[in-house]
Amino acid sequence: MTDIDIWHAKALGTAACKALIKNGFDAHYMETGAEAAAWVLSLVRPGMKVGTGGSMTLHQLGLHKDIEEAGATLLYHSKKGLSPEEKMDIMRAQLTSDLFLSGTNAITLDGELYNVDANGNRVAALTFGPKKTVVIAGWNKIVRNSEEARARVELEASPPNNRRLGTGNPCAETGYCVDCRAEKRICRIYTLLRRRPLASDFSVLIVGERLGY
Repeated sequence: MTDIDIWHAKALGTAACKALIKNGFDAHYMETGAEAAAWVLSLVRPGMKVGTGGSMTLHQLGLHKDIEEAGATLLYHSKKGLSPEEKMDIMRAQLTSDLFLSGTNAITLDGELYNVDANGNRVAALTFGPKKTVVIAGWNKIVRNSEEARARVELEASPPNNRRLGTGNPCAETGYCVDCRAEKRICRIYTLLRRRPLASDFSVLIVGERLGY
C-alpha cells in the first residue's frame, strides 16, 4: 500500500468506527490483519465453542487453524466431507456458540452493517444468540450508506463469491448482479444492523487492508 492508501484506509476506518460506536457497537480500527487476528485469538479459550460464518476474510487471516490450535471447538459448516445434515447441525450450533466470528458485506459511514445471505445462518447469528460476536472487515468494505452497500454487494461481492462457489448463477459470468431467479441464487436474505442488537456483546474490527470480497 502507498502512503496515500494507508492514510485513506485509516481516515475511512476511523470515521466508520466512530459511527459504529455511536450506534452502540464496540468498534476498533487496526492497521493490519495480523493485529486483528491477535485481538480475536485473545478471546479464545480451550474448550469454548467458536462459530464462524462463511468468510474469505477469516480464511485470509488464518483464523480457523489458529482457533483449533488454541484448543477451542470450531463450528465451521464448510469443512470438506460434511453431509448436508452435518452442515445443518453445525449452522444451528453456531447460534449458541460462545464466540461467533464473521465478515460483513459492507459497513456504512453511518455505522451500519449490511449483509446478504443464502440460508440466513450467518445473519441470524449476527443478530441474536452467541455470547460474543466479532465482525472483521477490511477497509474495502466501507461505503457511504445503505444504498451504496447494496450496490457494493451486487457489483463487488456477489459475483466473485458465486464464481468461487461454482453456483452457475448468472453473475458468475456477467460479473454483476442481474437480480436472477436462479434456483441456486445465494442472495436471498438482506439485513441491515442499524444499531447494536440489545442482547448482543458485539465488536467490529476494521482493518487497514483489503480483505474479502
